[in-house]
Amino acid sequence: MTAIGSTASAPINFSGLASGLNTGEIIQALLGVEREPITRLSDEQTTLEGQRTELQSLQSNLTQLGFDAQELGSPTLFKSSQSVTSSEPDRVSATTSAGAAVGGYEVEVTQLANSGQRTFTFKSPTAAEKLTIDGHEIEVAAGATVQDLVDDINADSSATVYAAALGEGSVVLSTRETGATGAGFIAVSDPGETLVEQAGLAKEGRNAEYKIDGVAGSSASNKLTGAIPGVTLELKALTTTGGPVTVDVQPPAANVSAIVSQVQSFVNLYNSTVASINTQLTTKPPTSPGGTSELQSGTLFGDFELTGLLNAMRQAMYEPGKELPAAMSSLADIGISTGAPTGKATPSQSAIEGQLTLNTAELENAITTNQAGVEKMLQGFSKSFYALVNSNTGPGGTLEARISGDSEQVTQLGAKITAMNENLAVRQQALETEFEAMEKVVAQNKSTSARLSEQLTSMLAGEASSGSSSSSSSSGG
Repeated sequence: MTAIGSTASAPINFSGLASGLNTGEIIQALLGVEREPITRLSDEQTTLEGQRTELQSLQSNLTQLGFDAQELGSPTLFKSSQSVTSSEPDRVSATTSAGAAVGGYEVEVTQLANSGQRTFTFKSPTAAEKLTIDGHEIEVAAGATVQDLVDDINADSSATVYAAALGEGSVVLSTRETGATGAGFIAVSDPGETLVEQAGLAKEGRNAEYKIDGVAGSSASNKLTGAIPGVTLELKALTTTGGPVTVDVQPPAANVSAIVSQVQSFVNLYNSTVASINTQLTTKPPTSPGGTSELQSGTLFGDFELTGLLNAMRQAMYEPGKELPAAMSSLADIGISTGAPTGKATPSQSAIEGQLTLNTAELENAITTNQAGVEKMLQGFSKSFYALVNSNTGPGGTLEARISGDSEQVTQLGAKITAMNENLAVRQQALETEFEAMEKVVAQNKSTSARLSEQLTSMLAGEASSGSSSSSSSSGG
């Protein structure tokens, strides 16, 4: 029995023994010719799917590049802010979030602010009791440990103190706020003597004592918000040794490092995008592709539209902006170029491909000396470059239209291939039925021939026997 596979139904089995022909091979040979158009359409579909995937990848890269270009024109990129630095942030740190008085300041710290403290001996109560700290009641359960008491005090948001356990038998209470307390601080009333103060260990809270440019000041907190207008100082250590700490407040200015970082980000993404486009444009398709990977290779080789887009992107790097002064009209004026030639005036491969380099020192100098000019130039470039990219990648753009077109063709080809496969399956079934009928006819003919042959042989044998008997009778007479 020979099994013939069908694209639309289970294999059909029939005999080829009667005719002696390999009917399965004959049918497959006949179908193979009719299957060739389907194979060509499938290859075309695979190629289109590969092209669509590459276009989608380039569209994604270009879209992100457009967003990066937009960031170059963002007003917040050049927003002025002030920086403040401390010569020794481990002793005095300095920050600012608003306009601050510009200049350098000398800060001396002779005393840090701290809280008032009292130390007590703890004795676990045999029965539940209440004790009062600064007029605030604390309930202590029978058999409570020192840690139970500490946890209850610290968890009470209305308490005036924090507690810390020193082993099993002592607890330290400290005021929740730093600053001078005077003598009457942390008043504890405890008739049950769960807490008994240890004499001589009480410490009054103190204010921070400091000088700024020789002018003395005092603060209940180690965080000073008004000592230097617009600056927050945090006192962390005394300056009695090593001399005063210098705090420097710079004038409002754009964040140069942030601008350089954003420009470098754009350059990097531009270069990777250009490299991707060049790879697609220069990858040739195989002469005789076989398999999915080869069918999908080189689908955009020499693509006219991508070549035009790449040329437009390169031109945008140097095209002067409209109504801008010649000294600050394009990216070339802030240190962006295709790089210096290598060897004897031979351009590098990256320069040939149109990739960019950024001279950060030149950009920093341009921002420092002509911030307004750099900002205006980048805003103009941002707008025009985004429009260029978006006309290709955005809704209704050329890439979007091509991707949609490829998807539509892939769908149409799929439907056509399905219909052709169904027709081929019907054709296969018809051939199998015809050959099966032929085999039956051949088998029947063979059976009839065999019977006739047997009958003829029998008749001849009978005639021969009859003739022999007649001869014998004549001879006897």
